Amino acid sequence: MANFKLAIEKVLRHEGGYVHDLVDLGGETYKGIARNIHPHWAGWVDIDDFKRLPGFPGNIVSGKDLDLKVEDFYRHNFWDPIRGDQICNQQMAESLFDFCVNAGVRTGVAIAQGVLEVSTDGVVGPVTLGRLNAIDGDFFLAAFTLGKIARYIHLVKKRPANSRFFYGWVRRAMGDI
Repeated sequence: MANFKLAIEKVLRHEGGYVHDLVDLGGETYKGIARNIHPHWAGWVDIDDFKRLPGFPGNIVSGKDLDLKVEDFYRHNFWDPIRGDQICNQQMAESLFDFCVNAGVRTGVAIAQGVLEVSTDGVVGPVTLGRLNAIDGDFFLAAFTLGKIARYIHLVKKRPANSRFFYGWVRRAMGDI
């Protein structure tokens, strides 16, 4: 079965630290957690405390408490909904998890379900999980990567300002194959 610790390490390599990009609709982010989307995340209290100290954001020190809040956030909001602990193939679990972090669980799962040729309800239920665990991993990863890139093209067409993120998104998607 897939391992959350390995998957979260990969996601956090992509997500980085503190960023406040005015073009990004997520606004202020810490390790990929966007304040505009997740304003009630418990870690914002810690980040706001660091803001009051000299040297922000360089003064942010990942400590056990803040790191646990980040991991709990990702486990509760992304890993558990995709039933990551029940996916047999680590690379497939990591790919689905990473994309759901980037695009949202319902969107990520629906695109995966399109590859799996099951109902696209955006929820990992027993049918989706069964297909994930039965499909050839290489085929799934290649087809899912194409689905991710198609989603990114859609986002750029819908909001041209997203074009500055496009190649980074594609590189992230291509890291899975």
